[in-house]
Amino acid sequence: MTTTHAFESSTLSSEESIVEAGTESAVVLDSVRKRYGDVQAVDGISLTIRRGEFFGILGPNGAGKTTLIEIMEGLRQADAGTIEVLGMPPWPRNVALLPRLGLQTQKSAFFARLTAREHLATVAALYGLPATAAGPALKLVGLRGEADKRVGDLSGGQRQRLAIAGALIHEPELVFLDEPTAALDTQARRDLWQVLRELKAQGRTIVYTTHHLDEAEALCDRVAIVVSGAVIALDTPHRLVGAAHVPTRVMVPVGQLSTDQAGALPGVIRVTVEGGSVVLETSTAGATLAAVGDLIGLDEVQTRTATLEDVYLELTGSETRS
Repeated sequence: MTTTHAFESSTLSSEESIVEAGTESAVVLDSVRKRYGDVQAVDGISLTIRRGEFFGILGPNGAGKTTLIEIMEGLRQADAGTIEVLGMPPWPRNVALLPRLGLQTQKSAFFARLTAREHLATVAALYGLPATAAGPALKLVGLRGEADKRVGDLSGGQRQRLAIAGALIHEPELVFLDEPTAALDTQARRDLWQVLRELKAQGRTIVYTTHHLDEAEALCDRVAIVVSGAVIALDTPHRLVGAAHVPTRVMVPVGQLSTDQAGALPGVIRVTVEGGSVVLETSTAGATLAAVGDLIGLDEVQTRTATLEDVYLELTGSETRS
């Protein structure tokens, strides 16, 4: 509980600095609520997303992330609170906003009998764009080789990339991506990261949900961690990690140091054996490493400092899912 309060304090200072700087906002939420029967899906969330910001929304399944995103997109009406997207209310369905937004949802719809190129040409036509817009969009997400393949014959990961291409084809100012890398392999994920970095460099605002915490740490300017419909932490990944009470892990190959020897070293608070390593959790990494070095040297010794995933697990008490 103490840790959560520390993060809340960090959140307030971060939000205040945004207001003081006078940065133009892409999304402003004030006391937004949404209930489904007995379930409070969104419970009084207030936050501001700056223009040009890469903003992550993280949380366990059922935390309210998708409902919150759909409220921002104008796909769902909030029960209470105010929402402003690019200076306008998204609900009732705001037609003026549609060309300025790009949406990739968890369950995207496709024209399955069309080829990937034809599918994107159809999407482009909805925005008044020529069919030739499909080519650059396919290239952007690495699907040029599948351009003439029917959508129904694409793999799950390829369809995911096609959905992202459809969200970007009209060059929107504000892009909502709901778990865009869920069905992608490691290389495809990293390729998409580069696409997203290029979009941000162009000045686009990206609102992003993911269960890949390494992804959020690598890409996001700030993240909001949502649990039970409420934001329990909001700041930059760097600040959240810095405020965490997570020990450093020192990993020594099995056979070089016994668990009894490890447990007696300065700063060590716990010792386990994992994956061929004796793992020393320490609150004073420098002193522990110096002691390990004196005993056995530091060859093959590895250290692992806190990550955003550690912060997430500390705050939510839940396991991430990919």
